[in-house]
Amino acid sequence: MPVAPAAFLDPALLATISDLALLARTVVDGFMHGQHRSMRKGSSLDFAEHRSYQPGDDLRRIDWRVYGRTDRFYIKEYDADTNASVLFAVDASGSMDWGSGTVTKFVYARMLAASLAWLSQSQGDRVGLATFTATLTEVIPPSVRHLQRMLHALATTAVGGPSRLVECVEQVGLLSARTGIVVLVTDCYEDPERLGRAVDALRMHGHDVILFHVVDPAERELPGGDDTTFEDAETGVLLPLKPDALRDKYRTLVSEHHRALEQRLVAAGADYVRLDTSEPLDRALHAYLDARLTRSRVR
Repeated sequence: MPVAPAAFLDPALLATISDLALLARTVVDGFMHGQHRSMRKGSSLDFAEHRSYQPGDDLRRIDWRVYGRTDRFYIKEYDADTNASVLFAVDASGSMDWGSGTVTKFVYARMLAASLAWLSQSQGDRVGLATFTATLTEVIPPSVRHLQRMLHALATTAVGGPSRLVECVEQVGLLSARTGIVVLVTDCYEDPERLGRAVDALRMHGHDVILFHVVDPAERELPGGDDTTFEDAETGVLLPLKPDALRDKYRTLVSEHHRALEQRLVAAGADYVRLDTSEPLDRALHAYLDARLTRSRVR
């Protein structure tokens, strides 16, 4: 698999770019440069114009010229087939405003949403945004004209306060009567079963769901020494702990929580992608394109 130049995808370096439009363009251009050779060779990422024939497809839409060159059946797709409404729902609660390194979870989420929105717009999709904490704080409905408005909102969003993830996901499902793709970006501090039921509701309304679970590396390890006081990022409550004595149990609980989230969300029919804030953004871009490709084939 071709790899984009690391400089275009490194979160710590990207975080130094204050202009979200420039950042998003840099990420997507770098990523697409890395994909250039594979896109020329086949249709693995080319879902805007053709896709492989599937049983039941209308034979009148087979591209016979392509068949003559490749001896394989491809279906012609048009803008109405592939263009979608994509709503990015980004968690801006207090727990997102934390990072053990140079990049907080929210900064990573903001870069991720901006890059995916830029990529979606380049494919002709309508893009919109919902930010949330305990409730939806800003809503920009999907439109072909709303990318710059969305980027400005992401750049100026105030982060902090308690989270009510399940309730906000439920509200997101009521924003539009038109079905589309809902991209959730959150640190998933929620009971897996409750979140799964909220995603079930989105799916029942006809939405495709891609959830990006943003995790800081330190959240897996419980940093600190013998006596450390932790502060709840959303409530301010102080909690004195002995991390050295609790670390093994903590790691087990975190691993179980992540596994339960993945199992429940996949069971709901969502795409679940866990991302470390130190990871380059190409994994997220690949996951997003893979999900889009799968949906275009099913439809």
